[in-house]
Amino acid sequence: MTRQVQLGFENDRVTIPVADILPVRVLNKSIKSSRKYTQIAASIREIGLVEPPVVARNGDAEGRWLLLDGHVRIEVLKNLGRVQVECLVSTDDEAFTYNKRVSRIAPIQEHRMILKAIERGVPEEKIAAALDLNPRSIQRKVKLLDGICPEAVSILKDKACTAAVFTTLRKMIPLRQIEAAELMVNANNYSAAYISAILAGTPQAQMIEANKPKRIKGVTPQAVARMEQELARLQEGITQIQDSYGQDHLQLTVLRGYIGKLLGNARVVRYLMQTRPEFLSEFQTIAEMDSVVLAETERLAQN
Repeated sequence: MTRQVQLGFENDRVTIPVADILPVRVLNKSIKSSRKYTQIAASIREIGLVEPPVVARNGDAEGRWLLLDGHVRIEVLKNLGRVQVECLVSTDDEAFTYNKRVSRIAPIQEHRMILKAIERGVPEEKIAAALDLNPRSIQRKVKLLDGICPEAVSILKDKACTAAVFTTLRKMIPLRQIEAAELMVNANNYSAAYISAILAGTPQAQMIEANKPKRIKGVTPQAVARMEQELARLQEGITQIQDSYGQDHLQLTVLRGYIGKLLGNARVVRYLMQTRPEFLSEFQTIAEMDSVVLAETERLAQN
């Protein structure tokens, strides 16, 4: 029997007086000085309200609405003197999930959105005003991927990289850019410090300016040479692990299940207790692991 999916919102949006909307939480007094508030205010002034607030009908008071999502937007509208706002109407009054599943825009995605807006004829100054940014910042975002090879862009397209990452990648040849991007993904680290460490370990031959020695503040040429050697060994080790990781993890998972079944047999447990108590302790540890990967990580961290 097919179960009918229940809609989470009413089919039509409604226009509601701002004064009739009751917030379900109190905003901090310092919210108006926050970056988030100024960005939302600039966006509403320039292009209007993009994302309608979400409200629910207040069963106890006719004509009043509970505000589930959009508290800062409503506060901005009040300060701009708006008296009405178009809202989505939720079919329940649950406010927990609205900010729980937010997908942040990665810098490369933001770069492509800005380029598309410019291609459609939107002036850079208007984009800057809508995002509450300096026009020079928009120009830097437009040129974000200049000098970055397509393969590295593809690897980092949905990653939260800092602008410093791309500035540093430009100093490397395309093949090294790809290697650096893969290192960042494997380490899940996209910080300026980490890409600087990768740069320090990059052989001179893989730099765009191969004839110009790398200059890293506080690091001697001898230390740079050692870092290059260590990073090369680390990359070789990572490659070897990647080749066998999937198969090893599968085998460990199967073994854990098998050991769990063995320990479910009272005769086996009794035998191990009498003859090999040290084995029993280790088997119990393996069987109780929630994740083979997590357990191995914790073991290495302790060592």
